[in-house]
Amino acid sequence: MTDDTSNTPEAPLADRLARAITLAGPISIAQFMAAANQHYYATRDPLGTSGDFTTSPEISQMFGELIGLWSADLWDRAGRPAAAWVELGPGRGTLTQDALRASGKAGFAPPVHFVETSPELRAAQAERVPSADWHDSIDTLPTDRPLIVIANEFFDALPIRQLVKGAGGWFERLVACQDTLFLPIAGKQVPEGVIPEALRDTANGAVIETSPASVAILRSLAQRIVTQGGALLIIDYGYNGPAIGDTLQAVRSHAFANPFDAPGEQDLTAHVDFGTLGAAALVEGARVEGPIDQGAFLTALGIDARATVLAQASPERADGIAADKARLTEAMGTLFQVLAVSAPAWPEPAGFA
Repeated sequence: MTDDTSNTPEAPLADRLARAITLAGPISIAQFMAAANQHYYATRDPLGTSGDFTTSPEISQMFGELIGLWSADLWDRAGRPAAAWVELGPGRGTLTQDALRASGKAGFAPPVHFVETSPELRAAQAERVPSADWHDSIDTLPTDRPLIVIANEFFDALPIRQLVKGAGGWFERLVACQDTLFLPIAGKQVPEGVIPEALRDTANGAVIETSPASVAILRSLAQRIVTQGGALLIIDYGYNGPAIGDTLQAVRSHAFANPFDAPGEQDLTAHVDFGTLGAAALVEGARVEGPIDQGAFLTALGIDARATVLAQASPERADGIAADKARLTEAMGTLFQVLAVSAPAWPEPAGFA
């Protein structure tokens, strides 16, 4: 008699990871993060007050509108080609919805392509942008036209490696498991040559983060943009690295949590190394602008004027509009950075002077 388990519910991710580690040994931070975030985003809408975090497009329509106008301006100065709009990890589709409403008034109403694997989020995106085409990866994006690509809080969720300084050298940080408790440990030593020379002579316990997945995606998009035309706009929290620092974090119910607790049930992110992404784009022959603070970028695009217009149209909302603007330009204004990657044959993107 065979045991029919076809209808047996899948074990929780934590149990599956614990079993895999028990059988095969510790896994890398990158493997742990990839598995956790894949499950997390596939099984919920994490945004808003009822979720775990709130992104800039959900704070105010001004954010998406200004990015839409930024795109329309670039497209117009490039000669109004038949370009496509692409958003990576578009959340609920709010940014694109607001951006296209604004860009449409300037004549820019491109076909929309979303790179998204979560069924939950695809459903939310379809409500706001029903005309979109969805892609599981960047590999199937159009190849016959320029691309205007927006990546807002996308790269921070991609897997990272962590290298930790120990006695005698640098070691890759791994994730071990004791019963159902996950914890970081030092793994195999890595060659000193993989450590940036300026960072090698540092104290024991120092951590360097790299994201090969981020660099691979950035280089592929930069190649596309150089060949096809267009631009990529990256907005995320991060730094102009490489640098020393452990930035792996988890957020659950709008509060920080232990990133090794409850894998798949909380958002895992790390700060984005904009310096490394910019260098990777330059290698591919792209033009790079930034990184600059989000606050400076939005101010250059005219958020003050837009806030004034919105407040005049809805005086009862004036205080809330002012608070939203302050949150985008002050509270988040220095933590979040903005980087543009564009085709050398295209005009320079606005907002970086």
